[in-house]
Amino acid sequence: MAQRLNRSLTAPAEKRLLLWMAQHAPCWVTSDQLTLLGFGAQIGAGVCYAIARYDRRALLPACLCVGLNWLGDSLDGTLARVRDRQRPRYGFYVDHVVDIFGSAALMGGLAWSGLLHSAVAAALLVAFLLLAGESYLAVYTLGRFEMSQAFFGPTELRILLVAGTLRAIAHPLVRLAAHRMLLFDLGGGTAAAVMAATAVVVGIRHTAQLFRQELLP
Repeated sequence: MAQRLNRSLTAPAEKRLLLWMAQHAPCWVTSDQLTLLGFGAQIGAGVCYAIARYDRRALLPACLCVGLNWLGDSLDGTLARVRDRQRPRYGFYVDHVVDIFGSAALMGGLAWSGLLHSAVAAALLVAFLLLAGESYLAVYTLGRFEMSQAFFGPTELRILLVAGTLRAIAHPLVRLAAHRMLLFDLGGGTAAAVMAATAVVVGIRHTAQLFRQELLP
């Protein structure tokens, strides 16, 4: 099983909280149910963002869905480890397949919401897939699953998404120099650029590491 590495800002507190919740979870709650909760919540968030094009109040349940996505996506694996009910290959595959489809649904909803231009949403999705694809390849080739990069991970991104969503309810625009632009365009464009650059840098580092490990005679 690949080594799991999470150096994000919230990781220590998050690990303790998830462990406590897993230890106190009702016996009828299963890891598969939590995975479905996280997946359904991510799709629900996308639907809420899409509805926000017509009614800005839909952004409040969107925040709730993001929180439920964190709960399901983060707790499913912890629950399996606490109960010693692990299925490493099945769990890894299902967890990340639903992440891919859920992220597409979320970006689609944001693109339709009017809070984010579709080109920026597409760039965000492509950057996420680049970074995710690199991390999945690292699991196979290096036996290491890096869940965060530069102290940022999925939880930090969710926190920023909720914070931006709450601000966008009343103030969807920001001023940058002399220009006014959508808050989500600014944040989304920045996030896309950072994720794409991170994928390139990490890809080069891992390529060099594998080259050194498999030098030809």
